[in-house]
Amino acid sequence: MRCDNYCPRCGELEESVTHAIFECPPALQVWSLSATPTGPEVFPVSSIYTNMDYLFWRKNSIIEPEQDRDPYPWIIWYIWKARNEKLFRGIDRDPLELVRYAESECRAWFEANEVIQPVPQGNNMVIPQVISLGNICLGCGWVWMDSRGKAQLMGLKNITRRESALHSEVEALQWAMENMLQHSTCQSFGTDCKDLIAMLEEPHAWPSFATELEKIETLRICFPEFSITHVPRTQNQFSDFLAKTA
Repeated sequence: MRCDNYCPRCGELEESVTHAIFECPPALQVWSLSATPTGPEVFPVSSIYTNMDYLFWRKNSIIEPEQDRDPYPWIIWYIWKARNEKLFRGIDRDPLELVRYAESECRAWFEANEVIQPVPQGNNMVIPQVISLGNICLGCGWVWMDSRGKAQLMGLKNITRRESALHSEVEALQWAMENMLQHSTCQSFGTDCKDLIAMLEEPHAWPSFATELEKIETLRICFPEFSITHVPRTQNQFSDFLAKTA
């Protein structure tokens, strides 16, 4: 059976792994937009071994290993997913969108591995939380706090893993809002995901989340005084515990 070896994204006659991940113009644009240090004849180059050697080891001379939160494993993964979506579904993914997905997944992974110190809450607020557990499912939890910082109600469940951590954050907020409509009159929400807040403030800047944001907007009609604020992960131990339990 004869197979075409051309690149589905740029039309290159021979698509190698190096080309797909590091040399194809859309992939190059992703690397240029990412936080990974790049440079002519340094990275990326035409050798997959040289590229991986740079990402795993030589890059450490530029960024201290202890401070390295470079999302390059996720960037490689999302470049590969974008290549398959172009090949099998004819969908072109925006390079900046891929970088945002990768950074969001990377940030969620590092935050999930942080040691959390309990800090009491002092707001009447619902705080949803999402924790990634492998490739299949996610833990999702929320807690409703009164004005004295006492937990009045909690919820937890596991959900199917979405396209990105940010998609799961939106789903967690939607679930928390639906629960509040049933069980309380709370109007204030909190999250440790700054991207989620930015998305609600400027939904038109996130076209790939249009369907999810439309559901959130429909729910917001039922919250006349709806507000959402950033709550650091260190002050979010209840929701975090519920998400891990789920």
